[in-house]
Amino acid sequence: MASNTADRVWALIEETVKAQGVDLWDVRFVKEGASYYLRVFIDSENGIDIDNCVDVSHAIDPILDEADPISHSYCLEVSSPGLERELLRPEHFEKMSGNEVKVKLYRQINGAKEIRGILLSFENGNLSLNVNGEEMTLSKGDYSSVRLADFD
Repeated sequence: MASNTADRVWALIEETVKAQGVDLWDVRFVKEGASYYLRVFIDSENGIDIDNCVDVSHAIDPILDEADPISHSYCLEVSSPGLERELLRPEHFEKMSGNEVKVKLYRQINGAKEIRGILLSFENGNLSLNVNGEEMTLSKGDYSSVRLADFD
């Protein structure tokens, strides 16, 4: 249910978000405790500030009210995906190529459950990284998540 809801919301708001001068990064519909949250993540080459979030929230709220894609009450949250954003869609990987990423693995590889490396490419779920000067390719079945690396 949640992913279908997120997909419907994405389709409803994508053009309106772009019209605000920002990119739609992700949409998530989640239940936490007794509450439901519709989380809309936006991004921009110039970064995201509170004004961007408020503007997008005000722009998409009437669209969501009109289309009513969610049958029960929820809290709408609009924010940046953050510095350690999760890469989910092919366009995310393309945009972040050349950046350092953290890859969480399903099973250990060379004794590690997490790999850090420079993102080289992403194709059909296969991820290529430069890890300490050597190229490594992981299939979708090897990793559970990919995030931009923190800056520590």
